[in-house]
Parts: sequence; C-alpha cells; structure tokens
Amino acid sequence: MEQRRSRRWALAISVAACGLSPLSAHAHESDVELAKKLNNPVSNLISVPFQQNYDCCYGPEDGGRYTLNVQPVIPLSLNQDWNLIVRTIVPIVKKEHAYPGDDTAFGLSDTTQSFFISPKAEHNGLVWAVGPAVLWPTGESDLGTKKWGAGPTALLLKQEHGYTYGVLANHIWSFADAGDHDRPDVSQTFIQPFFSYTDKATTTYGINAESTYNWKTKGWTVPINLTVSHVYKFGEQRVSLGGGVRAYAAQDGVGPEWGLRFIATFLYPK
Repeated sequence: MEQRRSRRWALAISVAACGLSPLSAHAHESDVELAKKLNNPVSNLISVPFQQNYDCCYGPEDGGRYTLNVQPVIPLSLNQDWNLIVRTIVPIVKKEHAYPGDDTAFGLSDTTQSFFISPKAEHNGLVWAVGPAVLWPTGESDLGTKKWGAGPTALLLKQEHGYTYGVLANHIWSFADAGDHDRPDVSQTFIQPFFSYTDKATTTYGINAESTYNWKTKGWTVPINLTVSHVYKFGEQRVSLGGGVRAYAAQDGVGPEWGLRFIATFLYPK
C-alpha cells in the first residue's frame, strides 16, 4: 500500500509541475480582459468549463474518485440594468472501491444550478449577485442524494489591478424525496473564498477553498486548491487551459488525502 501511495504522489507532483509551469509571454488586451472575466463567476461572458478532478485516497483500499464537472455559464440580459446569470454544474463521477467488498460506481451525480441576478454596472470593480440555487436529483443510486433541494446563493467580489478576490456561497436544504425515502435529508452550506492574479500575458494564478459544512453530521470538508491557467487562441476559438493541486485542511468523516485538477474552458465573448 505504501509503495502504491508513493507512486501516486510521484505522479501527482510530476503532473502538477507541468500544469503549473509558465505558459506564454504575449497576448492581446482583449485576451487579458477575457482572462479577468473568467475570474468573475457572474461576468457577462458565455463560457463552458470542463473541470476534471482526481482525489486520492479513500479508505483502506486507497480508492480514487474521478469527477468531470461540466459547468456552462449563460448570462441573460433582463433589462438595461440587470443580468441573470445561470450557472450549472453537472458532475460525471467514477468512484473506485475504498473498502474490501465495496463496488466501483460510474455515472451522474446530482446537478446544482444557480440563478444569479446581478447589476450590469460595476462600481470601483465591486460585483455582487444573489439568487436561488437548486439541487436536481440526477445522481445514480451510489452517487447522488436522491433528494430535491433548494436554497439561497450569493456572490461578492472585487477586481482591481489584475487581482480578483471575493466569496461565493450557498445553502441547500432538501425538501422532497426522489424515489428513495431512506436517504438522509440534505442541509449543507458551501463557502468558497477565492483570490487570484492575472498578468499581462493572460496567465492567472489562483487559490480558493471550496468549503462545505454538513449540518446533519456537524462536519467540515475544506479542500484548498492552487491553480494556474492561461488563455489560448485556436483559430477564432479562445480556450483557457489550466491545472493545479489540492490538499484537504479538514474532512467530514473518511475522505481523500490530496487531489489534482485540470480544466479547459471554452469562451464565447459577445
């Protein structure tokens, strides 16, 4: 087991080193602005991120978990003063066995969809947004809550001199079963403080904590993500490519020890 764990750490370090290396030296001003908009979850920019996560090691079998989050962001104009930004997260998960006799699982997990209302005008780089968040029970039996859920969500951030910092939060309560009455209810708070810097070459260096508090188990799960991304142009298509590493500051029960993240975001500026 120790040898297997050492090999995984070696793989993590080598891959992360590639993902975190400097990427490019020159870019147009428009690409710099696009890179900055990507740091704003409610910017007026259509984007489709594909976020691949790998977490290791669960349980005595050191099982891994692969999660591909498909996360389209669609801004809609309500009137001359307000936007509605629809952010959807659809997770596709492969879970390896973590305990002797435990089966692997593959399929959809639950979908989270947020509807942010945000003013179009910014004041000194300050951005805010509020709205509802909905938990859709799209998950397979071993990968989802089998609950309908909803709650409030909010965002506050500021951008200045290439820096972006702020916090994104929501709370989800379950309000109905989705075919399985034996599943526990959901009452979960998500808090994501974030900080990033975008240089003139459109490279963004970021850190965030995707913290979750489970009010049923009274426990925190706090992964700390360090990432680097860069905006590329393939023909007329702009794509942000990046990667990073993750460590866990807190765990609610048995969880992973470390993780990797790779992300490709397709940009569709208006």
